[in-house]
Amino acid sequence: MLKALNNLLVLPITWLISCLSLILLSIFLFTISFLPRALGGRYYHYLSRLWCRLFVRCLRVDLKLVNCSQQEIPEKYILIANHPSAFEDFAIPALFDIYPLAKAGVRDWFLLGRISDFAGTIFVERDSSDSRHQALESLVDAAKSGKNMAIFPEGGCKGRHIYDRFHTGAFEVSLRTGLPILPVYLHYLDQDTFEWTTQTLLQKLWQIFRSDSDQVMYYFHDQLDPSQFSDKQQYAEYAHDLFMRWQNLYKDME
Repeated sequence: MLKALNNLLVLPITWLISCLSLILLSIFLFTISFLPRALGGRYYHYLSRLWCRLFVRCLRVDLKLVNCSQQEIPEKYILIANHPSAFEDFAIPALFDIYPLAKAGVRDWFLLGRISDFAGTIFVERDSSDSRHQALESLVDAAKSGKNMAIFPEGGCKGRHIYDRFHTGAFEVSLRTGLPILPVYLHYLDQDTFEWTTQTLLQKLWQIFRSDSDQVMYYFHDQLDPSQFSDKQQYAEYAHDLFMRWQNLYKDME
């Protein structure tokens, strides 16, 4: 009885503290983002990850990182994941020290766009071959400088089902830099709530917040060694087959 009463009192208070912290940190990061980019750096990247963790808490999502690997997470890597929801734009940086690749339109999003831009997100216009080439070279340069990358090889938010192919950009970066691929399968138990279709970002986040089914499992698996592949297409197809296998596996667990 006492424990139940304590939970009723403590949980709302901790949630309110997280939300207040999120508001204050948002104001700070948004203000700093108007300064010269040279005044950014690792401290801002770290604070942006803290901002993402607070965002996840304020959405009341039970986010768990599940180790399905026989290996430790490598020190340097290129993370790839499926992309069914808007939620992973916050959740992946909350869990992993990465610099993501995002569509150019994200830069125009209020608050999130400015913070992600100043924190080092690499943007690409998917319909522009010049932009894709420039983004690829930026990813290679960032990887060579010691940064971990996060890329959605489906090429955008494709919904709850894995898209029929993976783009090869992440795998080309891996081959050119020698960095392993860290595959992370994103599994939402309530896919109807989390799947991002025609809603605006705010509508989707509000739907997630209101949901009573809040369990989210991110499974990371054994890293993929680029030395085991002869070209980027073979590499991409192998990874796609793995994600298709995991999709069937975790679907059976629902």
